Amino acid sequence: MRSRTALVAHQVDPLSTLLDAELHIAGSAILWREIIGNGFGLAAAVGGMRRRVWAWPVGIAGNALLFTVFVGGIFNTPQQLNMAGQAGRQLMFIAVSVFGWWQWHRHARLDTGLEHRGVVPRWATTRERWLLVAAMLLGTAGFAQLFAWIGSYGPWAEAWIFTGSVLATYGMARGLAEFWLIWIAVDIVGVPLLLKAGYYPSATLYLIYAGFVAWGFAVWVRTMRTESRDATSVPVTAGRGAAD
Repeated sequence: MRSRTALVAHQVDPLSTLLDAELHIAGSAILWREIIGNGFGLAAAVGGMRRRVWAWPVGIAGNALLFTVFVGGIFNTPQQLNMAGQAGRQLMFIAVSVFGWWQWHRHARLDTGLEHRGVVPRWATTRERWLLVAAMLLGTAGFAQLFAWIGSYGPWAEAWIFTGSVLATYGMARGLAEFWLIWIAVDIVGVPLLLKAGYYPSATLYLIYAGFVAWGFAVWVRTMRTESRDATSVPVTAGRGAAD
């Protein structure tokens, strides 16, 4: 009976192993789920730049892992910090990503007939840009109060990151090229916040994102110019234009 009890006590739970596994670097403990979650996030960003539909489900998987990282007081992270903005950001990503996944899949199947081209990038209209700016400012002010009330770490910075992430993800789903610029604004605040809180893999990913976002923005701008040039070069035949 004793040996059986010991055997049961030492049985490995795969979920617990994933949640608790750590990598130790220079005396600091880093959760593997934070590294893996950010790896999924980077893969999703690459897919988004290339307008691949698979970017959305891959991103959702990473968001689910990172949610457990930023609710540290519940899921027992080395930092033991509850960052409500970062955790809520992951839930928001999952919700908006479902919308984006549906949008891109529908466009790929019905509009272009190509599985991997999920959206046609475009510039936001003047009205859309003003709405994005207003939403960024009002959202940051409102969420800062909420995050401060629930005792989150760095409420104003978290509010800026959370609001920008909502708008950038929505802009990506709609194919607005400005969403890349919103990500740059998020990264500028996110890197120092995460370094201060001790989330080093996430801070490193933000730094990688900063360069990647600039590259992605350039790719989308080039794509828009190419598609615009191709559209204006379509010849007019039988008295009907390209708009027909």
